Amino acid sequence: MMIQKEKIEEILAEFLAQRSDLFLVDVKVSKENDIEIVIEIDKGFLSLDDCADISRFVESKLNRDEEDFSLTVGSAGLTAPFKVLRQYRKALGSEIELTLKSGGRINGMLTAVSEEGITFLTKVSEKVEGEKKKVIRKITEEYTFDKIKSAKPVINFGK
Repeated sequence: MMIQKEKIEEILAEFLAQRSDLFLVDVKVSKENDIEIVIEIDKGFLSLDDCADISRFVESKLNRDEEDFSLTVGSAGLTAPFKVLRQYRKALGSEIELTLKSGGRINGMLTAVSEEGITFLTKVSEKVEGEKKKVIRKITEEYTFDKIKSAKPVINFGK
């Protein structure tokens, strides 16, 4: 018998009600009852203890005698595309890479998030007449979620 994704989401909602800093990103259940749970935390990184607590809680609500399953709990990973609004909120003030449905990729600073979309600050270097050096100009753009194919964090090492 296959475990329903909705059942896992209900169990997780019960756990997450006790931990307001954690939020659900994704749940996948295969035909073989391989359950994969992706959780994020608002500040910092998800700990192994958090993953173990979630795993134990979910296992305590399922009966292996009725339906055998495997369970994996983890975080979205540093470069995984965002799936839920709260991931955008967590990334406020940091650099992200947007892939637009119209084609094209842009990197910039995520400056605002709403239910409808995001505000994004990009830097463009332009040649200005009479100047030897290019001038860097900041451009603020707004994108609604229906225009965004994907968005993910940009990891800068040593900057």
